[in-house]
Amino acid sequence: MSALICGSFAFDTIMVFQDRFKNHILPEQVHILNVSFLVPDMRREFGGCAGNIAYNLNLLGGEGKPMGTVGTDFGPYADWMDQWGISRDHVKEVQGSYTAQAYITTDQDDNQITAFHPGAMNFAHENKISDAEGCTIGLVSPDGRQGMIDHATQFAEAGIPFIFDPGQGMPMFDGDDLIRFAEQADWLAFNDYEAQLMQERTGKDPEQLAEMVQAVIVTRGGEGSLIYTQEKTHEIPAAPVSKVQDPTGCGDAYRAGLLYGLMNNMDWETTARIAALMGAIKIEQAGTQNHSFVDGEFAERFEQAFGYSFT
Repeated sequence: MSALICGSFAFDTIMVFQDRFKNHILPEQVHILNVSFLVPDMRREFGGCAGNIAYNLNLLGGEGKPMGTVGTDFGPYADWMDQWGISRDHVKEVQGSYTAQAYITTDQDDNQITAFHPGAMNFAHENKISDAEGCTIGLVSPDGRQGMIDHATQFAEAGIPFIFDPGQGMPMFDGDDLIRFAEQADWLAFNDYEAQLMQERTGKDPEQLAEMVQAVIVTRGGEGSLIYTQEKTHEIPAAPVSKVQDPTGCGDAYRAGLLYGLMNNMDWETTARIAALMGAIKIEQAGTQNHSFVDGEFAERFEQAFGYSFT
């Protein structure tokens, strides 16, 4: 089986301000704000939901084909994908555009100021699901608005089961839009905040949404996750973590685990635990694609964490 992962590619430029924003921003003067922060620490990471999920699925040994639109500056990211053997068959370069960019400045209180440029992501709808042959499962993750709408519709029309994962893209859609996605999808995936927002906009809680799809997955950080199905709700513990380094990208790592379990016909108890362990491994490293493991290491850590083998 192979998975078609629709979503964004992005460069994340992360800068660290070695002070506190509050010491340099005067509340009574925010209407004429003009500040500059010296950021001696900076790193540039490869990110975006499609890229992150494909990277993690590749680590697990699953075949994931990311589909997204990128700019003419994508070269270093393309080399990285080639190095890890990740397919670029459905990565489309948009002339005259930059790859999506996030510029994130973090202070000593872990406050963040972010500027995001969508760039080529706005052309996601130019990719068509029909361009990808042989994919048996799909995922619609945050991307250009029209791209998310079109890809969900195309998956449904093609009879390809898919996960709808709105993530940061949820503010782009109203209740009617979100109900339509739920009607088309086979699985829904949210974090706990997004699940609450979904309920507010649609009037349906996770149990009610589970009547429309095969399962609703809600992640809750260190409290684990919940898998709602029509039959029961599965409570999945978080996997043990040696050190919390950086939570960015943990949701994408978790979703790669979901895809792996679904592609291998595993039950929800095991699928969600694989997903949880992927999130734990990711959180131990800074950046979204800097973690890795060797053959057999993941299975061994799974057995240590949960007391049984999934292989």
